[in-house]
Order: sequence, then structure tokens, then C-alpha cells
Amino acid sequence: MHAPRTAKTRALRVCALTMLCAFAVHARAAKPAVAAPVERAAEDVPHDYRDPNFDYFVSGDPRAARAKATHSLIALFGGGGRVDAAFSAIAKNAGGGHIVILGAVSDDSFDPQDGHYGTSFARDWGPVTSAETIIFHNRDASSDARVIAAIRGADGIFLRGGDQSEYVRYWKGTPVQQALNDHVLAHRPIGGSSAGLAVLGRYSYTAMDGGSLESRTALADPFNAGVTLESDFLHCPWLDRTITDTHFSARSRLGRLIAFVARINGADPAADAVGVGVDEKTALLVDEHGVGRLAAGSAGAAWLVEVAKTPKPVAGRPLDVDDVLITRLGNDSSIELASKRVVKPSAKANVALKDGQWTPTASIDRMMSRDVVPAGED
Repeated sequence: MHAPRTAKTRALRVCALTMLCAFAVHARAAKPAVAAPVERAAEDVPHDYRDPNFDYFVSGDPRAARAKATHSLIALFGGGGRVDAAFSAIAKNAGGGHIVILGAVSDDSFDPQDGHYGTSFARDWGPVTSAETIIFHNRDASSDARVIAAIRGADGIFLRGGDQSEYVRYWKGTPVQQALNDHVLAHRPIGGSSAGLAVLGRYSYTAMDGGSLESRTALADPFNAGVTLESDFLHCPWLDRTITDTHFSARSRLGRLIAFVARINGADPAADAVGVGVDEKTALLVDEHGVGRLAAGSAGAAWLVEVAKTPKPVAGRPLDVDDVLITRLGNDSSIELASKRVVKPSAKANVALKDGQWTPTASIDRMMSRDVVPAGED
């Protein structure tokens, strides 16, 4: 009597184990079907990454809706330090929407700190919906659909410092150049610091020779090989007759800016170009009406350089200039760029040059030229 019961019990146990195993297999097989949507969603979350042609950093969500309204603003940073109020102005005029920061490095080196502007926009200067940073390593990046989509989706753009020759080499004649010009035409803010400032004017000094031109070299010969000028790159409203310069007083760049303006107007008198120099740790904010004022917290000044009718510069010869008007813009000043009218200038000076030399003027001598370049200056 016990044998049949034992066999039956064994059979029941086998059946139970078979069912448990089948259940376990089914459960394991079912897990990927449940987890897969979660994994796919995680992959869609914006994140930092490296591409052979560029580095990408992101804060916030660039997939969110863009700003409802934006306003024109051109933020001209002299470099050498941040001006928080000017960055906040970019974020505000971008409607708190999507900010894109652009930079360039000529090799494939990677620096995790390249994303710090985006972090600061999200944490300190916003609020903003997102901040994307793209560091170009070559010209190929300027045709990448992801790069173009980011720029075209920007409510505000900032061009960081570096080497402006790379911006021209990588962007001119590419979809990036067109996207940047379309951005400002759509009344969206743009700013640039140091190299980024250098390319915002209709005319720009491009540093194509690989160096940084000193004033004494430009004054000795405005056609020196280092005087590399561009006139058809970016086209920002109100800067259509302007060439900008950076680190202005600290690096004694007044002389070279005079040479730039003289050469531009010598080649085309109808250009009627002027120079705008911006000191370090200083920003000039140009609003939608073309009026420029220093941002709060600026440590220095902005400068307007006007070269009156003068003998046409001659290649291989020092610069002769009959009359240059130099106007300093301080904290209480404003400039109407269309008319070149400066309200409440903090200082004015006139200078003439003969054979590249000027009559000594205490207020501008240090800015005209320098003989020593500090070691490690970039």
C-alpha cells in the first residue's frame, strides 16, 4: 500500500518542480520586455559625449520647447575675465530658453572643463532651459547634422575665447556660418569673448598667420603679412561698419586698431568703418536699438576709434594718419552705433601719426604700443 502512494508523491513533486522551472524561465524571459522601454528612455536622455570631430557637453534638456520670445542683443566681451551681468543679459534676452556655446580646439584634445560655460548658464546666469557646448576640432564638424540642429535650435549663442582663425577656417562657407547669421536676423542674442568678440563685427582681424599682431608691427606696415582681415563672415545688426578688438588696454591694441580701420577705409572709402575696442573683464551690451552700454560690473572701458580722411596706406611703409578721434566709454556712457554718437563720453583724444609715430599723449601712450609681450600670454 505504501509503494503506490510513494510513486504518486514522487510524480506530484516532479510535476510541481517542472511547473516552478517553467514559471522561472518565463519570468526571466519576460523581464527584458518590461525593462526595454526604460533602457531606451535612458539612452534618449541628453548627455555629454565625444565625436571624432567635436566634443559635446549639455546641461538641462535641449529637447524641451524653445523660448516664447527673444530679443536682439550683441554682447561684446573684452576677454580676460567674466562679466556675470553680461552673461545674464544673454540668458534674459534668450527668453530663458536654449543657450549654445561654441568653441574650437585645433587638435583632438579633450578638456572636461570645456563645459563650464554651460554649467554656469544653468546654475548662475539663468534660469535657462538648456545649455549645450560644442567644441569643434575641425571643419567637418560644421556639416554635422547634430551641430547644425543645435545651433538652429538656440535661443541665445555665446562664442567663447580661443583662436579666431579656427572659427573662420572651420565655419566660413559652411552651414554653421549660415546658421549663425540666421540666428541674429531672427532677433536672438549673441555674444563673444576675446576670439569670439573678434569675429562679431562686419570686419574682423582673423590672426591667420598663427600669431597675435602687435601694434608696433601694424603701425610700421599696415600691409604686414600679419594684418589678416576678413569682411564677409558674420553679419550682426549694428556692427555692419565695425571692426572689434579685444584685451584692448592691457595689450596695447589701440595702434593696431587704428591701422585696421585705416586700411579698411583706404581700400574702400565708402566703408566708413570704425573700430570698437573692449577692455579686459569688460562687456559692451548693444541692444535691439543699436545702443551700447557697459554691463554692470565691467572693470574697464570700451573705446570708439574713428579715422578721418587720411592718406591711403601704402604697403611696406609706416602708417600716416592725419586725424584719429578716440572716445572712451565709461559706466555712464552710451553709444548709438548707427550714428557713432557717444553720449556722456568719459574721455576724448585726437592723435595724428607720421611714419607710424604719434605725438606723445599721456592718456593713450600706453595703449598705442608695447615693446614687451608677457610670457605665457594667450
